[in-house]
Amino acid sequence: MSNIPIGLQLYSVREDCARDLPGVLEAVAKMGYAGVEFAGYYDRTAEELRRLLDANGLQCCGTHTQYPTILPDRIEETITFNATLGNRYLIVPWLNEDLRPSRDAWKRLADIFNRAAETAKPHGMVVGYHNHHFEFQPLEGELPWDIFFGNTRPEVVMQLDTGNALHGGADPVPFLQRYPGRALTVHLKEYSATNDKALIGEGDVKWDEVFALCEGYGGTEWYIVEQESYAHPPLECVDLCLQRLRSMGK
Repeated sequence: MSNIPIGLQLYSVREDCARDLPGVLEAVAKMGYAGVEFAGYYDRTAEELRRLLDANGLQCCGTHTQYPTILPDRIEETITFNATLGNRYLIVPWLNEDLRPSRDAWKRLADIFNRAAETAKPHGMVVGYHNHHFEFQPLEGELPWDIFFGNTRPEVVMQLDTGNALHGGADPVPFLQRYPGRALTVHLKEYSATNDKALIGEGDVKWDEVFALCEGYGGTEWYIVEQESYAHPPLECVDLCLQRLRSMGK
C-alpha cells in the first residue's frame, strides 16, 4: 500500500453535501477516505466544519478557495479560516478568462501567487493552483501551465488534475516530471475518450506512471479523488473510485 493518504474533493458529491453534509462526511469516512477537500462551506463556519471533521476522524486536505480570497486584502482572513479547519493547502480552482488573456497576464498572476505564498508560509500553509483544460492550449507559443509554473516560486503548489489535463490534450506525466516536488496534492480523475462517465481505472490515464512520479518526483502528500460524471449515484461512484485505488495498492 502507498503511504500517501487519499482524500475526496467534496465537489464530487456536492448535491449530497448541500442536503446533508454531516451524513456525507460520515459516509465518506466509513468508505475509508482519510480526508476531504472543500469546494464551498455550505453556510457553515470554520468551527462548525472542524467539529464535523473531528467527529468523523477526517482531515482537511485542502480547500478550493476562490482567487479573490488569496489577494492581499483577504488572504489573512483566508489563513485564519483554514487554520481553524486544520488545513494547510490553499488551492485556487479557477481563473476567470479576463484574468488570463495573454502570456503577460499569466506572468502577472504568477507574481500574485508568489506574494500569496510568501504571506501564507509563516503560517505553515501553501498556495496553489488547480488546472482545467485551457492551461494546456497554446498561448503565444507557450502553454499557460508552463508560463505560470515557470514563473512561480517552488512552493506554489501544482495541483495537477489528471483528467482535466487529458481533456486539454496533455499527458499529465511529463508535467509531473518537469516540476519536481510541486505536486503536493494531486487530483485523481479519470478521462476516457469513449466514456464520459468513466471511473478511475476505466479510462486512458496511465495510473502506474502517475503514481510512480507522484511518489518519486512530485513530493505528493495527498491523493484527492474527484469524480464529476456519474454512471451511479455520486456517493457510490466515489466509493468505487476508492476501491479501485485500493486494488492498485494505493
